Amino acid sequence: MALEDITRHIILASRSPRRRELLGGLGLDFEVRVIPGIDESYPDGLPPAEIPRFIARKKADAYRPDMKENELVITADTVVILDNEVLEKPRDRDDAICMLHRLAGRTHEVVTGVVLTVRNRQSVFSVTSEVDFATLTDEEIRYYVDTFQPYDKAGAYGIQEWIGYIGVQAIRGSFYNVMGLPVQRLYQELKKFAEI
Repeated sequence: MALEDITRHIILASRSPRRRELLGGLGLDFEVRVIPGIDESYPDGLPPAEIPRFIARKKADAYRPDMKENELVITADTVVILDNEVLEKPRDRDDAICMLHRLAGRTHEVVTGVVLTVRNRQSVFSVTSEVDFATLTDEEIRYYVDTFQPYDKAGAYGIQEWIGYIGVQAIRGSFYNVMGLPVQRLYQELKKFAEI
């Protein structure tokens, strides 16, 4: 399949600059369209690894009523999981510093749920990566938080930023998934839509 075989108008339903960059790396034409205020809550007791798929579906459902016949909407949600607990986006500086202290010297999971939606069907999947963090000093953590202000990032860090350079010892799974969009798997799923 060539990229031009994907004839639908692709919409990335995300304000994340990282997701825009990663999807753009596939060489596809797409439009960014964001509906503000989508409820991203999830039921208590939902297993942490299921949360990103659940939220990505909720996002997709918000777009469905106004979708045109030739449109394909991509929604995604990423969570960081440590000790079976979801570390969401930090509330403030202190919360970000606390999260990074918890992640330092430990292994955590990053799970991204992705939903591809056309008017008559959906494809739902998730990708998990394991990340090993080195031990970090309080000075390193405060420098990162104060310089990069990672308040829009799950787990309070961006792997493509300074903290990733000095702190990430190993990754098992997709690097791009940790950035917020598992583009290799997304490409495979887009090929399936083009073949139908």
